[in-house]
Amino acid sequence: KTAHIRLNREKCVGCDTTACVYVCPAGLFELLGDEMHFSYEHCLECGTCYVACERKAIEWEYPRGGWGVSFRAS
Repeated sequence: KTAHIRLNREKCVGCDTTACVYVCPAGLFELLGDEMHFSYEHCLECGTCYVACERKAIEWEYPRGGWGVSFRAS
């Protein structure tokens, strides 16, 4: 599986806001020590992290048709 979101950790170094940690509704960003970690597997594909990142450390590609997030009706 190819990630539709990639995190450039080099750009994260020294970030004061770590906005991605706070804005991600799925809680997929985690700051461990001085290094940001991201797990794309449960991403909701909302794009909030992409918009909030002041350092442009998040690279986003829309998934190809039929491969995006799928929601279940409950």
